[in-house]
Amino acid sequence: LFPLQGESCGGTSGMNMRGKPDQQRFEALLREHHGIVFKVAGAYARNPNDRDDLAQDIAAQLWRSFGRFDERRAKFSTWMYRVALNVAISHARDATRCGAQNFQPLDDVHLDSVAGADVPQAEAIEHAEHLAALHAFIGSLDALNRALVLLYLEDRSYAEIAEVLGISETNVATKLNRIKQKLRMGMAAFQPATVRA
Repeated sequence: LFPLQGESCGGTSGMNMRGKPDQQRFEALLREHHGIVFKVAGAYARNPNDRDDLAQDIAAQLWRSFGRFDERRAKFSTWMYRVALNVAISHARDATRCGAQNFQPLDDVHLDSVAGADVPQAEAIEHAEHLAALHAFIGSLDALNRALVLLYLEDRSYAEIAEVLGISETNVATKLNRIKQKLRMGMAAFQPATVRA
């Protein structure tokens, strides 16, 4: 199934000259863009074991789909996001059906990672609470909107988000504006009384 050592890609797709997926090229591209896999897995699974399982499933699906990748139609990173998000969304749906919990409670380890050494504990706790509220908000979004936020937080252009998700740029802008409004309202309700006054 895998190409022989030293075979090169025979074109602009994920196939080698024998018409089989080019393993070396795939591995090089996966190493170059591995952060995408971990970001998507982290956005859809909070438990470290679930995150690792999801990352493995994403990598396996990327390999299974690599023979159909065509760089004339999309950049590798865009194609990778699309595959990764499809796998993650499927996992999220399965987890919802099974009643699985996707988020971990905050503990001292989380607080230490959120706060630097110079940040007072009270400020770190407040920052962690805001971060937890943001994660809860993102986690409450449906799969498409969660993917949209993930790509937006990655500083992807509206055109690239539209291409990955298969929706129009106008739809991307509209959905993001609605999500931002809901977030503002939710975070305003979260603010301590002293800040709102």
